[in-house]
Amino acid sequence: MEHGARSDYGRALHAAHRHAMAWLDSLDERPIRPELGADAILVRLRAELPDEAGDVTDVVEELVAAAEPGLMAMGSPRFYGLVTGGTYPAALAADWLVSAWDQNTGPRQAAAATAAVEETAARWLLDVLRLPPDSGVGFSTGATSANLGCLIAARDAVIRERGGDPTRGVHDAPPIRFLAGDAVHASVVLAGRMSGLGAPRTVGADAQGRIDVDGLARALHEHGDAPAIVALQAGDVHSGAFDDFVAAVEVAHLAGAWVHIDGAFGLWAAASPRTRHLVEGVSHADSWATDAHKTLNVPYDCGVAIVRDDAAMTAALGARAAYLPAMPGVRDPYDHVTEMSRRARGVPVWAALRSLGRQGVVRLIDGLTDAATALAAGFRAIPGLEVLNDVVFTQVCLAAGDDASTAALGEWLRAEGTVWASSSTWHGRTVVRFAVSNHGTDDEAVRRTIDAVARGAAEVGVDE
Repeated sequence: MEHGARSDYGRALHAAHRHAMAWLDSLDERPIRPELGADAILVRLRAELPDEAGDVTDVVEELVAAAEPGLMAMGSPRFYGLVTGGTYPAALAADWLVSAWDQNTGPRQAAAATAAVEETAARWLLDVLRLPPDSGVGFSTGATSANLGCLIAARDAVIRERGGDPTRGVHDAPPIRFLAGDAVHASVVLAGRMSGLGAPRTVGADAQGRIDVDGLARALHEHGDAPAIVALQAGDVHSGAFDDFVAAVEVAHLAGAWVHIDGAFGLWAAASPRTRHLVEGVSHADSWATDAHKTLNVPYDCGVAIVRDDAAMTAALGARAAYLPAMPGVRDPYDHVTEMSRRARGVPVWAALRSLGRQGVVRLIDGLTDAATALAAGFRAIPGLEVLNDVVFTQVCLAAGDDASTAALGEWLRAEGTVWASSSTWHGRTVVRFAVSNHGTDDEAVRRTIDAVARGAAEVGVDE
């Protein structure tokens, strides 16, 4: 590399580091909402691509000047939207190195270092989540792609079990029943459609979103021994509730069904003795999907697909070509995801787990659940407000009497800027949903959140 090129890297990265630190230092106090919307940011960016090259430092400065007013402070300890975690320092640093190393972590032989780090992270994840240690693990973009990878493995396995050839597609296979509870997440629905299974048939759920096990049993017995895939849920997006895995998995397996668990944020309950009861029986399933950029707090993006039968995962997702390096008897990273080439997403997972240690992960999970419990208690003490869900993990759904008042409270909070929480609809009611996902949501962040909600309730006349 020429001396000038090295200098360009240094100047560009120095500028990026300076702005990154300024951004991180501002998260605790800056308004969480962005100042400008996407259309306004488009105006600030160049309308046409310039003919001439730009100085690397100038490019960084131009990007920051144009984009920063449109950034949401998602790393704030008072950002409760979209189930988005913060970022641990070691995980962020590792992610920067992943970009600098620029390893295509598809083939194991060509990307030996990052593949080995990811394999270590996978073993640690299986240990922390108390899942079968020989399971296949793939690092994907998020829970949607992780669900997709698992459902493809499930689809091919149930076709193969009945003597079919999954390489010929679902059109050459017997119809596969895809079942889920009424509160199934949109990512599972989308993954079902993309995998050829279609949207799942729902079989009922209780008031907190837990699957109706009796309804599942009835649906499974309707068509005898026809192949079936059942999607269960670890952590409802509104209530945080967990399916009864002991009962549901037993019913599904007795009917010969493959059981998949969508545990984008809730699967991490297994890591703490205090919350482990929520996922009792989850390890008996056949596949699991989760997000490391949610509860584990690594940078976007990093989903995790886990399949008990590593051979089934590889058979469904693996690819082979004459030009791709392969080692006999050794799984390649691209055998476990829907991509052939990708960045080394598992490296920040390794860094987060290594920096936390086992007890640090326990403290992380306990801290998130404590914060959610404290928020719920604080909200209940505000006149006119009601917490609608049983707060069992990290989700709190808040209502302010009627739907109009609840909607107004959500809009006020997001506009005021101290807190950002998503508005949603649950059981036909408008709610403001607080998803506690950031390791920095401490007692002070909770206090400031409750104070902001109280001020918002007074401003919109909730207690009148």
